Amino acid sequence: MTKPSSNRKKATSAVSNNLQATASSAEDTFDPENPATATITVTAAEVEELSETEQRDRLHLERRVERAFFEAGKALAELRDRRLYRSTHKTFEEYCRSRFAYTHRHVNYLIAASNVVDNIIMGTNGSQNEIPDEMGTIGSKNEISDEMGTNGSQILPTTERQVRPLTKLEPSQQQEVWRQAVEQAGGKVPPARIVKDVVQRIMERTKVPNTYQIGEVCQILAKDNPELRGKGGCWGIVNHVGQFSCTVKTWDGEYTVGLQHLKSFNYLPAECEQMQVICDRIGRVYSSGLEESVQKFLEMLGKLKRAYLTDLEEKVLSFLELEIIP
Repeated sequence: MTKPSSNRKKATSAVSNNLQATASSAEDTFDPENPATATITVTAAEVEELSETEQRDRLHLERRVERAFFEAGKALAELRDRRLYRSTHKTFEEYCRSRFAYTHRHVNYLIAASNVVDNIIMGTNGSQNEIPDEMGTIGSKNEISDEMGTNGSQILPTTERQVRPLTKLEPSQQQEVWRQAVEQAGGKVPPARIVKDVVQRIMERTKVPNTYQIGEVCQILAKDNPELRGKGGCWGIVNHVGQFSCTVKTWDGEYTVGLQHLKSFNYLPAECEQMQVICDRIGRVYSSGLEESVQKFLEMLGKLKRAYLTDLEEKVLSFLELEIIP
């Protein structure tokens, strides 16, 4: 008969010792010769209640989680501005889509919303640098408090959708609209519906006649409008005039732009016609499949602040037309 190995004996001995130790620590029955018959009595652990301070801290932290869009917007803006994505991704949009599953539009909404919250805080406290929190400490501007202001509580947004309508307004208007929305909500955080209604009334009251004309060349001013992200400084040709906006044709498509986001170049009619020709030429050549250097050149032409191409620019564009257009 084969002799059992010494390792097997050691393992069996270790198991037996462990079970004996467990049995000795609990008032249970245990038979060393038959471990399978052991019975263990488990005493339920008592749930520890939170102290008043811990409950207050928990509520404070939970509210900060609800307001995460503000801190998310600030963090995304810094990641974008410092290009901290460049070691793993070519573009910021690709990085956000891969890392956070955020669409380009959602990222822009978050960044724009965080700027609106900054403006609301500025209108209340006059400073962004030191914001007192409800626990009596001083926090950074990324740590939004639950109670703010010197004369009472300051109600702040809790979701990005509540401030999305405010991104179309100037900072002073954002502060006023939010104040009115809070009043209409009975001193509570107003839903997005109330904020949107107040914004609509403000825009109707400050209505400015649309003086733009079809064929006019205008520059696009992004002004933290997430829908115009990447189009700031681009020029375009007005091809439709509405009551509050214009449809502008640029080198890569058409965009509906509010009057507050347009600035006329005041070109002469002949210059406008020349820019229309340049716009059409760039549009026929440009595509996302081009080499990056070629794309950058065409995008640069789309931000010209003059009504003509230099000789070299004309030669390069003509060469691209010969190479790309069938």
